[in-house]
Amino acid sequence: MQYRYLGRSGLKVSELCLGAMTFGRETSEADSYRMLDRFVDAGGNFIDTADVYSQGISEEILGRWLAGKRRDDFVIATKVRFPMGPGPNDVGLSRKHILSAVDDSLRRMNTSHIDLYQVHMWDPGTPLEETLDALQQLVVNGKVRYLGASNYAGYQLQKAVDLSRQRGWEPFVCLQPLYNLLDRSFEWELEPVCEAEGVGVIPWSPLRGGWLSGKYQRGMDAPLPDTRIEEAEKRGWSESWKAYANERTWQVIECLSEIATELNKTPAQVALNWLLQSPVVTAPILGARTLAHLEDNLGATGWALTSDQVARLDQVSRLPLPYPYELLAQQRASRGR
Repeated sequence: MQYRYLGRSGLKVSELCLGAMTFGRETSEADSYRMLDRFVDAGGNFIDTADVYSQGISEEILGRWLAGKRRDDFVIATKVRFPMGPGPNDVGLSRKHILSAVDDSLRRMNTSHIDLYQVHMWDPGTPLEETLDALQQLVVNGKVRYLGASNYAGYQLQKAVDLSRQRGWEPFVCLQPLYNLLDRSFEWELEPVCEAEGVGVIPWSPLRGGWLSGKYQRGMDAPLPDTRIEEAEKRGWSESWKAYANERTWQVIECLSEIATELNKTPAQVALNWLLQSPVVTAPILGARTLAHLEDNLGATGWALTSDQVARLDQVSRLPLPYPYELLAQQRASRGR
């Protein structure tokens, strides 16, 4: 596995990141250890979790796995924002919640510092200055090394970048957005900001909960049992069957399968490699539930799609541009840029 700089920082991370959202939920602690060991054996050093994943259990599992290991061999990322208790200040991005939450995460992971601390989503109830100032304190105090954001709109990310620059605070070095062959609206606003400001991109749900894994084919009329998509349909999650079982999805999957056959790869490996070809993407976050899923995903590295194959995937998955993006694209084309 290769290593890449995270945004414009000097931090090097593996080109695939192991997501720990399933730890303690779909994935047992013993299986979580096996996945972590296999990921590290393959050269991975970048592991992403969040305090809210199974209400702290994911962080605890990761902490027990880290025990006795050389801490500096790993880049550990976690997040803060969502409810962690019943109190009115057990949620959000206030100074009070951030300073409390970081200590809780450090305790659960049994570590002296967090390599990458990310705000999990914009908090409309807290001034951005308060949030960024609290994060700056964590860096100064040595509890956190680098900062990032997730689930931000373009204007929110730009505002945070500009404010940090004005105040001399540590900037966000990465963004964790939803981005994959079926979800490309990231490209309209967020991608230009990330490219211009040197913010690395670590996409979550790069296989959209399994839609791009090769399990689903045209003609199916319901999700497979015991899958993320079946659970999403029951719970009304965004990757549900009714949200994606449409003509565009089947066309993308068919193109993905054709290219996978050409390369003797799996559809999941091709979908992940497509992301790795993006100049702004640092490391897709693998959301594997099992060791077999992880083993397949690890095969996304060590090779590259051809420019023709990338173009075919780009074309079949391209979303219609709404205003003003369509007009802006036309003007760029007319100006030769």
